[in-house]
Amino acid sequence: MQLTPRRIFACAALLTGTLTAVAASSASASSGVPGSIGSAPAAAPGAETAGTITWGLPPGQGPFWIFPIVPQDDNTIVNQLTFSWEMWRPVYWTVNGVTPELDQAMSLADPPRFSDGDRTVSITFKRGYKWSDGTPVTANDLLFEIDLIKAAVKASPANWSGYTPGFPGNLASTSEPDASTLVLHLKQRVNPSYFTEDILGQSPVIPLPAQKWARDSAKGPLVTDWNTNPADALKIYNFLSSQSQSNLTYASNPLWQTVDGPYKLAAYDAGSDDFTMVPNPRYGGPHAAKMSRFQGVSFNTQADEFHALRTGSLDVASIGIQDVPQLSQQNYHYFGEPAFGFNFAAYNFKDKTGDFGNIATRLYFRQAMAHLEDQAGWIAAFMHGAGAPVYGPVPAYPLSPYLPRDAKTNPYPFSVSAAVTLLKKNGWTVHPGGTDVCAKAGTGAGECGAGIPAGTKLAFNFAYSNAPALIGEQATDLAAQALKAGIHITLRANYYNVLAYNDNDASNPANENKWAVVDFGGLFNSPYPTTYGLFNTTGLEQIGGYSNPTADALIGDSVSGTNPAAVKNEASFLTANQPVLFQPYEDNIWAWKSTLSGPPASFENLTQYYATPEFWYFTTP
Repeated sequence: MQLTPRRIFACAALLTGTLTAVAASSASASSGVPGSIGSAPAAAPGAETAGTITWGLPPGQGPFWIFPIVPQDDNTIVNQLTFSWEMWRPVYWTVNGVTPELDQAMSLADPPRFSDGDRTVSITFKRGYKWSDGTPVTANDLLFEIDLIKAAVKASPANWSGYTPGFPGNLASTSEPDASTLVLHLKQRVNPSYFTEDILGQSPVIPLPAQKWARDSAKGPLVTDWNTNPADALKIYNFLSSQSQSNLTYASNPLWQTVDGPYKLAAYDAGSDDFTMVPNPRYGGPHAAKMSRFQGVSFNTQADEFHALRTGSLDVASIGIQDVPQLSQQNYHYFGEPAFGFNFAAYNFKDKTGDFGNIATRLYFRQAMAHLEDQAGWIAAFMHGAGAPVYGPVPAYPLSPYLPRDAKTNPYPFSVSAAVTLLKKNGWTVHPGGTDVCAKAGTGAGECGAGIPAGTKLAFNFAYSNAPALIGEQATDLAAQALKAGIHITLRANYYNVLAYNDNDASNPANENKWAVVDFGGLFNSPYPTTYGLFNTTGLEQIGGYSNPTADALIGDSVSGTNPAAVKNEASFLTANQPVLFQPYEDNIWAWKSTLSGPPASFENLTQYYATPEFWYFTTP
């Protein structure tokens, strides 16, 4: 699975007709966590026993990159959160159970302090964190990573998956008043919430062991001028990156044995991507009294993985939506909650075919399309009840302090008649079951809008990724509902890579007219859920060319303003303005043996793709 900016989705099975008569959800209710299914029981009392925790790797998605500075092309959930982060921890931990917020107990440093008009940021490391060689984790280790990143992104922004225009390019200088404190002097003001939660917490910024890794060859001496000589910093980055490409040596390369996280790598199979980790006895963070080994196990299919869980040969596994009806509490617990993010279908505001780009620019059209989404029906039918509606860029679940009030309920509830009313009020002659036609051209009230000539037909194509089935199921029902309002949608399935990297290739203008709407999944939000990069006019992740001056101003305030609630204002506007067709998000469901226990939050955070097996222990059945 892709980590950012977009999730790799596709679909196959197609359904038609209305969903209002679908049977009730087969997912059981959760206790205590809004929007979830299943439950994470309280930690079992009594003796804690260590063992080997077997973890099911997603089929075909084992880890293949170990160096914590991850290139964009290698930026997967397993590579980072399941693999690398067990050995090297980010400075700031930005999830608490399912809640997207800074977890101070899990962070390596105290909360950053901002001064000088939010242009100076001071980061002070906690005492007690050490590298596995016994040396303390210091401010210099974080500066080492930042300098490597600066050199790497100057060579190519693709060298670092966390790159956005800004950090680390907005660094004017750095200083270290003591061994525990790193001070970042920035060129421009930043919004403290954005910089803490998204840049320092999510990029992520990870200390690296300079005393071991500051070298440009395996047998060469330590390089000491990486902070003052960017050329040497780039040589170090290139060497470490080359070592990460050699997965045959992951377990034997001494570089990767210097860690500050809860685990060290003991074995790695380059053929299957299976791995085994052992506890790091010098880990300074919270953990179970007796830590277990952690073992990633690959499977050919998700069905094989689910069978291994149900028969007791696997301890922890993710569960596909298709298996929700088979969930039980017989010999395992399960818990599901949507990841903090949203699915969406993007409009192509540049598509000249049938003047669609001009049609998509009209807010009434996007509102009508939102009214044609039967989100509740989709969740019941296609997700077996294991999902949650999404009305804007901040989803209803997991609960976030940045959820605006007007995004808690659907501003455009499912209603074909409401969509028809909007179209009629704006100059269209509606032909239910046929194709609507613009009858009143012009820019005045009751007219179709600029660039939409009289006689224009409301017909366009809708491209979608051909796996998983969920995307195609939703697209097919949307087309069926739209036809009732006279909107003729031609569906076209294709591979994710074709849609995302070919049809959406801005360097080839001919591609602008290949698609009107595209659906290849969605994205995972950062804890501070600004859409900077996605919905601002110049965003690097722009899909389709959405541009709105109000959105640009609000997004700019979220990133560089002083108002901590700026991102809530941004989300409120985008929920109303519908830059994309927001879609419900399915639950991310995990299950684990009933004999495996630990704090509930350590299992709940699996739904947000954070793995913390250092808290788990075995109990007597």
